[in-house]
Amino acid sequence: MEVVEGLNISNEVFLSFLPLSHSYEHAAGMHFPVSLGAQIYYCERVDALINRMSEVSPTIMTAVPRLYETMREKIIHRLKSQNFIRKWLFNKTIELGIKEYEKLKPLNPFDLFVNFLCTILVRKKVQKTFGGRLKALVTGGAPLNYDVGVFFTALGIKILNGYGQTEASPVVSANRPDNIRLHTVGPPLRGVSVKCAKDGEILVKGELVMKGYWKDPDATISAISDDGWLHTGDIGYIDNQGSLIITDRKKDIIVNSGGDNISPQKIEGMICLNEEIDQAAVYGDDKPYLTAVIVTNPDWTKKWIEEYKFDLENENIHENKEFIARISKALLKTNKELSITEKIKKFIFALEPFTTVNAQLTPTFKIRRHAIIRTYRNELDQLYK
Repeated sequence: MEVVEGLNISNEVFLSFLPLSHSYEHAAGMHFPVSLGAQIYYCERVDALINRMSEVSPTIMTAVPRLYETMREKIIHRLKSQNFIRKWLFNKTIELGIKEYEKLKPLNPFDLFVNFLCTILVRKKVQKTFGGRLKALVTGGAPLNYDVGVFFTALGIKILNGYGQTEASPVVSANRPDNIRLHTVGPPLRGVSVKCAKDGEILVKGELVMKGYWKDPDATISAISDDGWLHTGDIGYIDNQGSLIITDRKKDIIVNSGGDNISPQKIEGMICLNEEIDQAAVYGDDKPYLTAVIVTNPDWTKKWIEEYKFDLENENIHENKEFIARISKALLKTNKELSITEKIKKFIFALEPFTTVNAQLTPTFKIRRHAIIRTYRNELDQLYK
């Protein structure tokens, strides 16, 4: 209840689509709405979600960042076919919405008037896409890219970013509706203690911590200290306002040949903001620079094939110079926003998308980086020769 205080809870409707076998959806998508006396609708598949939103008109949805990334990509893609006025109005909505959220300086009278028009002409239409009654989107299960979060915030969609894990029942912290800080996962819930170890690992204590792993005492001892602190395996810190900021998984941190610690999640999130790229996995342990495995956006790829009249039957698109150059250009754009050690120098194409079927995605759509690297290690190592 604490997470949604301030949303005027009454006659809520939830739309669920994540697997109920996962603790996040089990808690946030089933037990939580039941505790509110809410209705729950179950969507049969992800690609039917937009249609079901219009049909069900949910008031609260729990989802994972991958959903918002995909929605953002589709909105931007559709925008390209609009006329100049609609493009200008949409881009102005995003620009003014971000200014309003970030509060770096107050909007002048003209901007306030334009922002009012944007609410009527753009934001209300976006709300209708989500069913017209949406109060908030609750996100967790993976890191939410700030650019994705602020994009929807600018469109008038409230996003409550949170953090947790199965071993912690499964919510540790969350942003509150009256104080949303998208670059954080919010302050800990009431009754939950959080601190960071010397190496940056996040430690959690409270009644929410599990008793232990089923019939695995050794794993339990390594995860929970004698005084009850759960070692989450995540790296982060607590800011001066008491909110938790996650940087990466401890086991996923890349240490290059120069001894620099690099967070791959941040880089992968930025890479996937490019319209050409759908998924990415970064590699570079004990290496002089970073490389990546790239999955291109299927919609963009199809359009590129049609535009260039590419012959898929007789040619390998991943060997086409123009295609490679376009992806290189996208990575170059991302590299401009990264430090020297974070830049992607070379890349390879994945043979297939990362999915739960090939065990390269988790049920909450986080990439299984080590499984991906294991599959493509030989090809990646060739990039360093």
